[in-house]
Amino acid sequence: MDLVKDQLLERIEFQGNQHVRNFPFLMGQGNWFGSENLKPNDKLKDVIKHGSITIGFIGLAETLKAMIGEHHGESDEAQELGLDIITHMREKCDEYAKKYKLNFSLLATPAEGLAGRFTKIDRKEYGKIKGVTDRDFYTNSYHVPVYYPISAFEKIDKEAPYHALCNAGHISYIELDGDPSDNIEAFEAVIRHMHDAGIGYGSVNHPVDRDPVCGFSGIIKGDRCPSCGRLESKGDVPFERLRRITGYLVGSLERWNDGKKAEEAARVKHSVDCATCKKDGVYTKSEKVAREVAKKTAKKALGKA
Repeated sequence: MDLVKDQLLERIEFQGNQHVRNFPFLMGQGNWFGSENLKPNDKLKDVIKHGSITIGFIGLAETLKAMIGEHHGESDEAQELGLDIITHMREKCDEYAKKYKLNFSLLATPAEGLAGRFTKIDRKEYGKIKGVTDRDFYTNSYHVPVYYPISAFEKIDKEAPYHALCNAGHISYIELDGDPSDNIEAFEAVIRHMHDAGIGYGSVNHPVDRDPVCGFSGIIKGDRCPSCGRLESKGDVPFERLRRITGYLVGSLERWNDGKKAEEAARVKHSVDCATCKKDGVYTKSEKVAREVAKKTAKKALGKA
């Protein structure tokens, strides 16, 4: 942590010694808070301090596997250790912010490029370690591994406490099989559970495919378009398969790097127990009270984390 902090301080020192003229749009037009009164030859030290200085992390799951042989999706012991680790990181960021009077914060990052690059470097250095370096990617931040079978509600409950700790940014997502509009009750149950558990930024992933030849948009299972019957393998124009890489949509799968392609291929779907779903979407007074109690309990738990 101290090594990363020192690097960030060196970076902000370098950037602070640049001039307004080096950033004509960002600084020259007053787009950055505090830059409206600067002249072209003024330095940026006094204004870039308002920006955020983030320390990001990936691979909590692999860290836990290396330390105790289980990740936080597999045991409560691993979850407790995971929270201890990320709490320590957050406390260090808060310590840096107070000491240097800068906006140090902790970022739960997917590290789209590094997630695959770091794995290759570590595998070359330490060999193939089961559950750690045996895949082509490291797991996104504090996420339960994409390949681990777990229900939607369990995944939400495992990841929610980390949101309060990662003040520079965080996301948790659930992977559904099929079109959510075909099962509104399940979709609503997931969103409500995210809210009640304390998820700050939640996402529900589902496949969106398109045949550019006939224009069909929906879910294409396998090699054949369900609309026109065209076989993808028999033509020159491939189907477009839109997937969420992390917190955003970035186009069809062929544009992803190898690490993220491997991660997407390893993803499992998360089941939703719809026995608990409200079919009519209407909650009684007692149910609303119970939900409010659950929210308060979750907030107290996050405060302790």
